[in-house]
Amino acid sequence: MMKTKSMGRGKYFITFLLLLSFWLLLSGHYDLFHISIGIGCCALVSLLSADLLFDSASGATHHLVIGKFLLYIPWLVYQIILANIAVVKLVLSPKLKIDPRVFTCKTSLKTDVAKTTYGNSITLTPGTITIDIKDDVLYVHALAGNFADDLLTGEMEKRIITIFQR
Repeated sequence: MMKTKSMGRGKYFITFLLLLSFWLLLSGHYDLFHISIGIGCCALVSLLSADLLFDSASGATHHLVIGKFLLYIPWLVYQIILANIAVVKLVLSPKLKIDPRVFTCKTSLKTDVAKTTYGNSITLTPGTITIDIKDDVLYVHALAGNFADDLLTGEMEKRIITIFQR
């Protein structure tokens, strides 16, 4: 029982350290006032959101999720670059037509964190925006049909499944 409590505290501490490191990296203000505000905000956010990063009691599982997520990022950046090129072609080409549409995308992802990662990945990819997520359905706006078709292949969802579902 004692081990579970220390693991529980550990996830808050790890979340706090991650947030504070990121805050210090982005802030650029290293005086006592700003660092104390950063520490306070990171502590509050850690208490409210540590369960989003760590949803199980196993520390080994966390390392696997973080490792798999770090492998997902380069693939996502590549998809963002490809989508940027496609949007530029669409906007600058007189032959191609912008044909906006809203469509639904059913997902088999189970956790809120996985669904949020999926929705945010869609939104980060130019040409598509996740409008809403209700239960197992994502509502997505696409700039043209080919952006919807690319998403409906399921490649992005499969990669997210490998991160979050065991």
